[in-house]
Amino acid sequence: MARHFVFPHRLQSLEDDPGDDNRLLASNPVDFSSFRPSQLEEFVKEVSFDLSDQEIFCVEEQDAFDRVYSLVRCFSSLTPSCKYNIVESLRSNFSVLLPNIDLLGRQEEEDGVVLDRVISYRNAFKVYTFFLLSIVDIEESNVGSNTASKVTGTARKKPPQNSWNWESQRARILNLIANSLEMNLSLLFGAPVPDENYLSFIAKSTFCMFENAALLKDMEAKDALCRMVGAVTTKYHFIEHSCASIMHLLHKYDFTVSHMAEAVEKAEAKYADGSLGSSLIREIGRTNSKDYAKDTVGAENIGRFLVELADRMPKLTSTNIGLIVPHFGGESYKIRSALVGVLGKLIVKAFKDVEGEVSSMSVRLRTKQAMLEILLERCRDVSAYTRSRVLQVWAELCEEHSISIGLWNEVAAVAAGRLEDKSSIVRKSALHLLTMMLQHNPFGPHLREASFEATLMQYKKKLSELEPESNKQSDQHGLALGDDTCNGDGEIDEVELDVAPKDPGDSLPDSCFSQAEDVADKDSCLPDFGSLEQTRALVASLEAGLRFSKCVSAMMPTLAQLMASSSASDVENTILLLMRCRQFQIDGSDACLRKMFPLVFSKDKSIYEAVENAFITIYTTKNPVESAKNLVALAVDSTIGDLAALELIIAALVTKGHIIASMISALWDFFCFNVNGVTAEQSRGALSVLCMAAKSSHGILGSHVQDIIDIGFGRWAKVDSLLARTACTAIQRLCESEEDKKKLLSSNGTRLFGILASLISGFSLPEKMWYAAADKAIDVIYTLHPMPETVAADLIRTAVKSVFDNNGGGEQDEGTETYGVDHVMEIQVAKLSKFLFIVSHVAMRQLVYIESCVRKIRKQRAKREREAAQQENGAVPAETPREHGINAELGLAASEDALLDSLAEKAENEIVSGSFTSKNLIGACAPFLSKLCRNFVFLQKYSDLQTSAMLALCRFMIIDSNFCDANLQLLFTVAENAPSDVVRSNCVIALGDLAVRFPNLLEPWTEHMYARLKDPSLSVRKHAVLVLSHLILNDMMKVKGYINEMAARIDDEDERIASLGKLFFNELSKKGSNPIYNLLPDILSKLSSQRLKRESFCNIMQFLIGSIKKDKQMEALVEKLCHRFGGVTDVEQWEHISYCLSQLSFTEKGHKKLIELLKTYEHILWDDSVMDHFKSIINKGRKFAKPELRVCLDEFEEKINKIHLQKKEQEVTAKNARAHQANVAGYDNITANGHHEAEKVDRARRDDKVIDPSVKEEMPALPHDCPEPSNEQEESSIAFSEVTESEVGDMVADQSPTVSSGGEASTFCSRRANCKELHEQEEISEGSKGEEE
Repeated sequence: MARHFVFPHRLQSLEDDPGDDNRLLASNPVDFSSFRPSQLEEFVKEVSFDLSDQEIFCVEEQDAFDRVYSLVRCFSSLTPSCKYNIVESLRSNFSVLLPNIDLLGRQEEEDGVVLDRVISYRNAFKVYTFFLLSIVDIEESNVGSNTASKVTGTARKKPPQNSWNWESQRARILNLIANSLEMNLSLLFGAPVPDENYLSFIAKSTFCMFENAALLKDMEAKDALCRMVGAVTTKYHFIEHSCASIMHLLHKYDFTVSHMAEAVEKAEAKYADGSLGSSLIREIGRTNSKDYAKDTVGAENIGRFLVELADRMPKLTSTNIGLIVPHFGGESYKIRSALVGVLGKLIVKAFKDVEGEVSSMSVRLRTKQAMLEILLERCRDVSAYTRSRVLQVWAELCEEHSISIGLWNEVAAVAAGRLEDKSSIVRKSALHLLTMMLQHNPFGPHLREASFEATLMQYKKKLSELEPESNKQSDQHGLALGDDTCNGDGEIDEVELDVAPKDPGDSLPDSCFSQAEDVADKDSCLPDFGSLEQTRALVASLEAGLRFSKCVSAMMPTLAQLMASSSASDVENTILLLMRCRQFQIDGSDACLRKMFPLVFSKDKSIYEAVENAFITIYTTKNPVESAKNLVALAVDSTIGDLAALELIIAALVTKGHIIASMISALWDFFCFNVNGVTAEQSRGALSVLCMAAKSSHGILGSHVQDIIDIGFGRWAKVDSLLARTACTAIQRLCESEEDKKKLLSSNGTRLFGILASLISGFSLPEKMWYAAADKAIDVIYTLHPMPETVAADLIRTAVKSVFDNNGGGEQDEGTETYGVDHVMEIQVAKLSKFLFIVSHVAMRQLVYIESCVRKIRKQRAKREREAAQQENGAVPAETPREHGINAELGLAASEDALLDSLAEKAENEIVSGSFTSKNLIGACAPFLSKLCRNFVFLQKYSDLQTSAMLALCRFMIIDSNFCDANLQLLFTVAENAPSDVVRSNCVIALGDLAVRFPNLLEPWTEHMYARLKDPSLSVRKHAVLVLSHLILNDMMKVKGYINEMAARIDDEDERIASLGKLFFNELSKKGSNPIYNLLPDILSKLSSQRLKRESFCNIMQFLIGSIKKDKQMEALVEKLCHRFGGVTDVEQWEHISYCLSQLSFTEKGHKKLIELLKTYEHILWDDSVMDHFKSIINKGRKFAKPELRVCLDEFEEKINKIHLQKKEQEVTAKNARAHQANVAGYDNITANGHHEAEKVDRARRDDKVIDPSVKEEMPALPHDCPEPSNEQEESSIAFSEVTESEVGDMVADQSPTVSSGGEASTFCSRRANCKELHEQEEISEGSKGEEE
């Protein structure tokens, strides 16, 4: 009888001693170590010839088996030609053997083939399979080393015809093995399923090849492996061991996830049996969730596999979903996130078909509804990754139109709530979900609330008309109203409603709502939608659409906050959502979208690009006129900050070519009123946009100078008060080009200066707008005029005459100082305000003009020096070092700089401090202004005058240091006591400028500057925070000991001020080594002394401590704070210090230092709140502590608990002792007072023997029902250790002595038993019974 072949564990096991088993083994293997290459090739050819010449099952013969085994054993050392020959021989024989298996079955039926022949075929089948898979295993293990080196060595030679191409050979071998598995092997093995030894070998080899990522990239080889997996597991039911191998692969190799899911899918499709998938899901479901929490990589791979499986096999997964749902309560967030993805795939794919019985449809609907409820519940998962994944799944369902109208608003509300999530990835997903919901909403292209409300009202009216008739019919038929409109889940039945939306392209609003909106606008007849059920469904859909519109519009404040987020993804996705909101006309979206303009100043390039792209998409269209109109509307309605951002955007767009010439031409048409219906406001907006564009292209304004002068200062300036100011800005922008400046002076210079002078001195503009126009007009004069000081002098003289010369007398410039404050009563307040504005602004511009002249002189001198150096030394680089040559050696250049500086200083001093004899107009006004500002009673009557006067005073102080020193106290007095918020705010801003210009003068007043942070006005506090932030962050003011006032603003009642305070400390923490670390103890001390609310204190300190990131600083703070416990005696301060300790991020060293410093704070551990903070520190430290540290923390906790109990008991005893002392002192006082009163009564009896009966009658008798002291009171007096201090106070108050005035019964009442002896001494009564009361 022929030997049978058994698959060994490894190839070399075939050489083991067979024992008594009748197994086919390698009895005489050939050693090729002594073979020459030619001999080896000859040996291979002989083996190949024998395999091809003899019968296909000749390989089971011992000699042939030994020779083939020997070649396979040393396969890696064979030459490519030898490898090719042996593989081709084995493969061709095996491919011939497979068809003969079926033939063998037929011959057995017809001819009765003997059993030995079946065994021979079975042995040959096994041997070929074993050797071919062994070759694959050997070659794959050496493909990275031996094969590569051999190919490199023979690369220059011409490859032979039978050259070795392993990739193609591997695919052919694996396909052959897969084909063999798919045949009817029961003819060979005599049973429906082959023996376990064969299947185990096939499965082991197959799953080992799945560990090779390079092999899986070969599509043909991968398909063959998938077929092998399907046959082994599904056809032959070798599932248990296969599931274990697959789970091992999934846990260890992430690249096998998709391939394994594909293998499971193909197995189910080929054999119509999903047992493999079900077994894998069952295995995943019964794995302990704690194992997934420990193996995070494996959990992620398993999660991906489940999602792939749900995507490929939704029916099978939905059937077994109950096995894995319990993992939602597990610890692994990756598994929970994967299950969320699985539910999303199932909702989309597993419930699409509508065929089947009603009962099965109902079951599917209930299952789907349960999955949707799970998804809604998972939006509040503890893990941010899971919450983010849930929102992503909802977005996918939205894109697939798998969210019903009945659930739409609930999902929108959840997404809106997640916008305030603490995790940025959750906020990003929520923003994306809301964007998708707007894009795929079933309510229509326009979501204005007004349109929905009007349409809904009309259809409700129509519904109320249809309901009475329907009620009669429903009563007759006994049907409940509305049964046909809603399904079992409370959703609108879209199957019954013909007009219900099927997809976004054919949505209900596109076909019906547009007609309904026309109804609201034109009051036309409503379209008829048929039956009552359809009308009711339409009303329900309209109500859902209205709720959705309100939900999105209510998110605008939150979206505005997100645009200020530090996360770039928040900002970018918020802008995208707002763009979508504007597209669907959500209420408030336009105003919210404009808040993105300041983001162009962001240093983050992605944020800037997002704003720029949004601006291009929204406001610049293909139509130039429409684009110009949009830009004009923006310029008209924007604030000053928005205009600055808009200028930057428009200048960039002009540079990049997004704003083209046709758009510029359309803007000029708007400015010149060449477009019908243009208003003066739009004209001003167009000129403002052109000024912004001229920042990048100066030629834009040069061709329309005449139009700017005629329209900007003409009659339209009286219609729009800001038009003149905008025209001045345009002229200033035009003067930036020297060529355009010269052209303007030559052509329109005289006329322009006359117009500007009349604008400043005249009264053509409204008073409120005159200041803005005059400001810019004076700037234009100093920018454009070659000698601006002469024009400015004329302006001041004209202003002086208009104010002080009411009768048109002579010039008053020489006598301005002689006018006292009393004379001001006779002057018009409005003219005086304008005069002060002109004088002060001219003074400021004169200072700037002097500085510009100095810079110009220095620039010209540097240019001359460079030219001289080039002439002496030839062509030299332009950037030659300064002060070269003989002038530098002699110090002439330095002397010239000193002379120039002295002249500049003298000129600056003469602006304000110039004497009256030198004919200095501005200097003559300074004393008058100072006296005026000191007349508080007068200025309080005229708030506008006080505003102008103080503004002028601040400007004069900025110019001249002497004038500043003389009036500094006045400025701080006004900043503190002025009734007007505007005046106080202006003073605070001026103080910031003064601190920059004259820091030494302002240094003694630092405390008063910080005091403005406590001003009751929000505006003043805000400006104080901004000013101090600017000074401190730019190193213009040192952080003094009053920084606690700035820290208190972190929890200001105004949200804007609180945000500015947080921004200041956030920026301060980035300077150097974080100054907050050094300031924190001082801030803690002073905030504790301010007696803030506990919540405010905690918020402030939590934010400040959160800005300290370095571990060393944290450890040092632990020591500093612990030592502070001994320096304070207030319990509240102990609580504050312990709270700050609990907010620190403790390292291992920090914990050890805290334990070492126990002696510094053990005396305060009796307080419960302090103890709670220390327990919080210990609990947080345990979470990530090492075992050694955890032991230390446990011992430390046990120790402080023991100290806490001891100290608390001592504190209670001490408290009771203090109460007892107070009690005894009270009793002593009572006894002394009782003796004193008894002596007074005795003296009265001795002095007055006879008592006046009238007095006796007037005195009321003591009540007979006066209660005697109870036993309980007597007992309580003995237990003095339990009496509190408050009770002692009450007791002392109740024990005040009482003496009767009548003399019949003078008794002293007491409620304590230990005072009875006093009653005996004080019983002074005649004829009374001597009762004790």
